[in-house]
Amino acid sequence: MMYNDVIITGLGVVTALGKGVGENLDALVSSKGGIAPLTLFATNHEVVVGEVRMSNEQIVDILSLTKGKIYSRTTLLGLLAAKDAYDDAGYSELNQKERSALKIGLISATSVGGMDVSENFYKEYRIDKSKGKLRDLLGHDCGASTEKIAAYLNADDFVSTVSTACSSANNAIMLGARMIKLGLLDVVVAGGTDSLSRFTVNGFHSLGILDKNRCRPFDDSRAGLNLGEGAGYVVLQRSDIPHHKAYGKICGYANANDAFHQTASSSQGEGAYLAMHGALRSSGLNPRDISYVNAHGTGTPNNDSSEGAALIRIFGDKLPPFSSTKGYTGHTLAAAGGVESVFSLLSLKYGYIWPNLHFNTEMSDVAVVPVKDLISDRSLNFVLENSFGFGGNCTTLIYGSYNG
Repeated sequence: MMYNDVIITGLGVVTALGKGVGENLDALVSSKGGIAPLTLFATNHEVVVGEVRMSNEQIVDILSLTKGKIYSRTTLLGLLAAKDAYDDAGYSELNQKERSALKIGLISATSVGGMDVSENFYKEYRIDKSKGKLRDLLGHDCGASTEKIAAYLNADDFVSTVSTACSSANNAIMLGARMIKLGLLDVVVAGGTDSLSRFTVNGFHSLGILDKNRCRPFDDSRAGLNLGEGAGYVVLQRSDIPHHKAYGKICGYANANDAFHQTASSSQGEGAYLAMHGALRSSGLNPRDISYVNAHGTGTPNNDSSEGAALIRIFGDKLPPFSSTKGYTGHTLAAAGGVESVFSLLSLKYGYIWPNLHFNTEMSDVAVVPVKDLISDRSLNFVLENSFGFGGNCTTLIYGSYNG
């Protein structure tokens, strides 16, 4: 049996802006970014990041987890956001009979996995091969955080992990929507989680794409991205299942891969164009129907020029208001699509278009200008959200308002 409307009934997010929808919304509205110097661990690199200002121990206490047990930070951030989304939708309150009547799954994205714990193990092991606890590596695999989140929520009728670089969370949400439409699941918690680690800081530094200052997406002076950490999840469900609220519905989606380069995008934004074009086609919408574009906008010279070119190819001279929110949170990698889906759905619900922080000067090579200041009290019908990953993996989601 095919189902048409897949609605979003729960949101959960944790970023450098704070824990939960409320703290993140307050920061977005006040145009207060969370980029600051790195404090989680020592590094030789001069970087500013979007760091969640909570220790692992604090998160363990909030979640009432077993103290003394090793959890990766990726797992802990994912648990925080996924629990909030599940609670928000009311599914944590189901009794056993109500729970058994539904097929509930979790599709979670990550790229870092348990790297932070593995790094601590290796620090001891490389000095003395008899040191280090091998059991600490059990959480290294990307799927380990997903399994822990699914067990914690009791959302385990289907459990899957997506790791397609920075498009991962969007792909998780897209997969969840497709499974509901096909009648394979009734409810899906979908999104992504990633934590900061030495591996990612060193890796992105080696590519020469980290900005020592706060990133400036789509600005002519942009010099790179700021890494971030966090998690964002949405609860998707069939519209005919009882619900007490809906933030919107998922109207369209598409994934494309231009396979242009391992880390760079084509000058014409071929992958981005194909993803946006495909999402519009799957939704049955025209470009003029889009009220706001939540762009990928990392702040690197290549990404922003490429995405800007793709936006012009799609919208021509009728480009709707667009912005990147990475100036608030940093680039949360595999979690980006989850975090930015939450932000997009908050735009739909409250009528906000988020400002592109730190923008001053139009790019010289691509004539697109993002929203500089907060726009409020807008009636938004459809929000298009982009997430693009290394290797050319590009995914676009379209969210629409839903009134039942």
